[in-house]
Formats: sequence, structure tokens, C-alpha cells
Amino acid sequence: MKKIIIGIILIIMVLIFVFLRYFNILPQRTYTNRDFNIADYHSNNDQDDDTIDDAWDILQSAREYVAKKPIYKSKYYANGYPDDAYGVCTDVVAFALLNSGYDLKELVNADIKERREEYDISTIDKNIDFRRVNNLNIYFSHHAQSLTTDLNDIAAWQAGDIVVFTKHIGIISDRRNKKGIPYLIHNAGSLKYEEDFLTHYEIVAHYRIS
Repeated sequence: MKKIIIGIILIIMVLIFVFLRYFNILPQRTYTNRDFNIADYHSNNDQDDDTIDDAWDILQSAREYVAKKPIYKSKYYANGYPDDAYGVCTDVVAFALLNSGYDLKELVNADIKERREEYDISTIDKNIDFRRVNNLNIYFSHHAQSLTTDLNDIAAWQAGDIVVFTKHIGIISDRRNKKGIPYLIHNAGSLKYEEDFLTHYEIVAHYRIS
């Protein structure tokens, strides 16, 4: 009987370990550009004149936003930007850029009005349009630098970059895994807001504010 109990306990422990490992919950060592002899990218622009260049401003602003641990929930807000404890993946990007001097609500709305034929929108609503992944992908294709989607080219992925998946979006971290692939700062309704995520889904686009 004792051996059976010990066996059950061991099985449970293994299952817990596999669960934690699969969902990236276990603490993992992270790396930086220096570990791979990669120079940190710094933007030549400082949109909000706060002495922090855009790339690192976007990174820090994204971290500040997810530090509030927004609960994943899609809602409509009369002023566009969520003003409560909820949010979605696009809000990570929107707040990261807003606090770096870029108001995506206004910028995306202006681009939609100028190039409406490229957007799949029946009715323009600037309070929600900038919170759609597809709209952001189209907007950034017009106004940001388009970069490689090849994860093997690790030096091309830098802090503050924006990554678009089919139905998801996030900000590149300055932390990397042991292969040099950077972490993603995002909101996917999971337990972590900054994690080793890039290989989980197909990457549609990779942008840099420039």
C-alpha cells in the first residue's frame, strides 16, 4: 500500500512538472544581446522628448503596462483606450506606443481614412479600429520598418520591435532564450505577460518604429 501511495505521488509530481514546463511557468534562465555578441539597437528618434529613445521607451512602456496585470477581456471603450483592469493583446502595443509619444487611436484612424480600400472595415470607429490586430498590421506596413520574420536571424530581433501573428500581437523583449530567440511582452490571457513565445505561432510580420 505504501509503495502504491509513493508511486501515485511521484506520478502527480511528474504531471505537475510537465504542466509547468509546457506552459512556461517554471523559472528559466534568460539571456541578453551581450550573451550573443549582439549590439543593442537604439532608435535615433525620441518622439516624446523624455531622453529615452523610441525603441527602449516602447520596451519600458510595455513592461509598465503589463505590470498592472490586465485581465484578458475584449470590451468597447467610449474613449478608445481601456480605463479599467481589462485589456487585450493590442492594448499592450497601444499603451506602449502611447506612452512613447504615438497615439495609435488617432494615427490608425487617419490612415484608415486615407487608405480605406486596404482596410476591411464597413464602419469606421476610431475607438475600436486601432485595437484590431489586422488593422495594426496594415497600419504598421505603411508607417514602420518591415523586418525579417526569420527567427534564425536573431540579431535582427531587437527590444521594442512589434511582432504580428495571425490573431495576436506583442512587443519584443530585451530578454532572450538560450538559442537567442527573444521573449515576447504580450497579453494572451495566460499566466505570464513576458515569455518565450515566438515559436508558438506563425509570425505574420515584424516591424520597428523608425
